[in-house]
Amino acid sequence: MRKVIGIGETILDIIFKGNQPVAAVPGGSVFNGMISLGRLAVDTVFISETGNDRVGDTILGFMYENNVSTDYVEVFPNGKSPVALAFLDDASQAEFMFYKDYPKQRLEVVTPDIQENDIVIFGSYYSLNPVLREKMLEFLNLAKQRKAIIYYDVNFRSSHIDEAMWLAPTIIENLEFADIVRGSREDFMNMYNLDSADKVYKEKIRFYCPNFIYTAGADEISLRTASGYGREYPVEEIETVSTIGAGDNFNAGIIYGLIAYDIRRDNLNKIDADTWDRIIELGRLFSQEVCQSYDNSISVDFANELDLDVS
Repeated sequence: MRKVIGIGETILDIIFKGNQPVAAVPGGSVFNGMISLGRLAVDTVFISETGNDRVGDTILGFMYENNVSTDYVEVFPNGKSPVALAFLDDASQAEFMFYKDYPKQRLEVVTPDIQENDIVIFGSYYSLNPVLREKMLEFLNLAKQRKAIIYYDVNFRSSHIDEAMWLAPTIIENLEFADIVRGSREDFMNMYNLDSADKVYKEKIRFYCPNFIYTAGADEISLRTASGYGREYPVEEIETVSTIGAGDNFNAGIIYGLIAYDIRRDNLNKIDADTWDRIIELGRLFSQEVCQSYDNSISVDFANELDLDVS
């Protein structure tokens, strides 16, 4: 059975609406999608770190309940598990304040077994952080050697705009590892001051990675592929409760589609238009589902009702 292996942060999101807390949910950009895949009975492995405290215990328990392996999560004895305050505005978009207290030595975990055609997902500042870069490169190099499919979610927040030029070589290195790149309009505005899917693909992505998915919130989704297939997909208008996890679960939907439709390394760059359309639709459905609650992942009911076989 193919595995999905993610690497990223764990964090407890405390969500506010109208300056009042309405939910506290374990989260993290890669973590959110991994929980969704675990709820779908996909074999999931997550590499991360958390503190030896009540928040850490909550996160590990949440992973266990949702079928995500905790074997590769470092529980550090010094420092505290990170917490984020997420303030939702009238459009249900979140403004984050982060509270982190990591130890000096981080991510002291062994790398899990990676096999050909497993799917690896990484991204956000976690993949760019100089403190973690050596471990990240070790992981990505192994994934490449073992012929896994590597999915890069750019997820470049506005809080790092001032570092964009300095981080550019590391971003390019990440793009070179990737078989599929997914990023939002906001990501590429923050990184390159570009807001066109075609411009981003032609000027910044295509040379390094041929398969590119560009999302733009409530606007259309754009796809550009190695086979030359390109298309824009409309996004259905819905009543949104929270957009936290929307992009993360779009990624989960795409990855679920890659497994459900038996996409492997040897046919990844030959996916036909109809299959791409179905894969993108899964991404859209997963994202839409998450936006209708304060949960950061798809609901168990949604997972149970999804009629696709990934065994």
